[in-house]
Amino acid sequence: MSKIVAYFSASGVTAGKAKQLADAVGADLFEIRPEVPYTSADLNWMNKKSRSSIEMNDKSSRPALAKSDQDLGGYDDVYIGFPIWWYTAPTIINSFIESVDLKGKRIALFATSGGSTISKAVSDLTAQYPELSIVGGKLLNGRVTGDIM
Repeated sequence: MSKIVAYFSASGVTAGKAKQLADAVGADLFEIRPEVPYTSADLNWMNKKSRSSIEMNDKSSRPALAKSDQDLGGYDDVYIGFPIWWYTAPTIINSFIESVDLKGKRIALFATSGGSTISKAVSDLTAQYPELSIVGGKLLNGRVTGDIM
């Protein structure tokens, strides 16, 4: 089975966990990048006018992705990682899911967080994309030593 770890990381924490996971499961690695990178001001969750606050308060928000020719056609298992924002996945994860063909693939979610669980992100994404095979999710705040699927 071929595997890929696709991740969005705003500060580098999730990127580190994605690399550990890819090494642990023998997967390729792909960074989900916004067309316009997030600044520290954009990520200020205490500012209701910050970019991340505006995006997360608008469930239809789909931040533009940086151009990519990534084709997931050859992969059976797709791991999707992100930091938890407002108890769920950042809306850029919706942008990614809607930009690639994930039908017929097993999808495992993983996240990093300073204090939230991943359960709401898993239930939100499973409800939004019922046609996909999301097999669960795991919070990766410690060392990644094995498969999470």
